[in-house]
Amino acid sequence: MSKISTISDCKIIDLPKIHNRSGNLTAMNEGIEVDFNIARVYYLYDIPGGESRGAHAHYELEQIIVAASGCFDVVLDDGINKKSFTLNRPYQGLYVTPGIWRDLVNFSSGAILLVLASLKYSESDYIRNYDDYLAYKKV
Repeated sequence: MSKISTISDCKIIDLPKIHNRSGNLTAMNEGIEVDFNIARVYYLYDIPGGESRGAHAHYELEQIIVAASGCFDVVLDDGINKKSFTLNRPYQGLYVTPGIWRDLVNFSSGAILLVLASLKYSESDYIRNYDDYLAYKKV
């Protein structure tokens, strides 16, 4: 699927939000809100203003990206089309399929980006050069 994935395969997922007077809680469960096995969870924080992150694609990894705090934009690129998603609600996640280039930009002060990933870290799953990505996608 990864070579033929398009940005239309990526989507915003509404996550459960439990609210009471003492605050909100959102939980993500494997097999319910998350359709893949969760092998790794990580988060980015203290990102200096004007900096960007990402700028890569994965051969096999699936992800859900959540703005746990603050906001940022995720720009997805399938080699033909690009689409930008603004994440600013901790009860929504962006599902990103394998084979999609992503750039993370426009971080607000104090933003925390949380990722649920289908695989443990493996450098061999990354495509870090955009020309190599386009060759992989055969665009």
